[in-house]
This record gives sequence, C-alpha cells and structure tokens, in this order.
Amino acid sequence: MLLVDVYLDKSPIQGIGVFAKHHIPKGTLIWKLDPRFDRIIDVETYEGESGPVKNYLDRYSYPDRRDPAYIVFEADDARYMNHDDEPNCDVSSPEETYALRDIAPGEELTCNYNHFFETGFDFLGDRHL
Repeated sequence: MLLVDVYLDKSPIQGIGVFAKHHIPKGTLIWKLDPRFDRIIDVETYEGESGPVKNYLDRYSYPDRRDPAYIVFEADDARYMNHDDEPNCDVSSPEETYALRDIAPGEELTCNYNHFFETGFDFLGDRHL
C-alpha cells in the first residue's frame, strides 16, 4: 500500500502515472506490501485466467520475488507506477519502496521494473514459466 499522498494523471512516460501530492524527502518509505490489501495470487490461478481479467493481471501484476509460485497485484494506485531507467523510487526490496532522492510535488513516482524480473522486465503475459 502507498504510504504517501499521490494522485493519478496522464504520464509523459506511459499512459497513466502516479504523482506526488506533496514533497517526499529522500529515504521516505513510500510503499509497503500489506497482505491485508495487496493481493498475492498463485501463478496457477493467474495462468487459468483469460480475456479481460488475464489482460488486466498481465498489465498490473508482477512476479512475487519472495516466492515464484505467486504474483503480486497491488490494491491501490501503486500499480500505475511507471518504469524509468533512472527512477526516483527504490523497489529493490520485495516488501518496501523508498524515495531514492527528494521528490517534488507534481513529480511522477517511478521505479526500475528490472527488479521484478530476473532477465529484464516484460509484462507477465509475455513471460514463460
């Protein structure tokens, strides 16, 4: 779950993005995995889906780095965070995200998707299990 105030807006990177409502100091805990809200879905269930549900999971879920038998679907707007090769958010921990530097109000929150995929990022639908 996101622990800072954000809003969604058109992103210059891709589609919709997550933007800071207020100044976020470097080192701030921005997001924390919360199983009460964030969904941990077993890969078998994911693979059994099709159509719009599968397409949605392909776009907004990622492999659970703690256990490859699961994927993570974030319950809040964190799922709209876009990739950047030089991100302002550190997602190297599978359970927490921190600000890598000061983030200004109105600035898009970004992360490096390569942390979620062993061989570089791709949407879930393109991966091979």
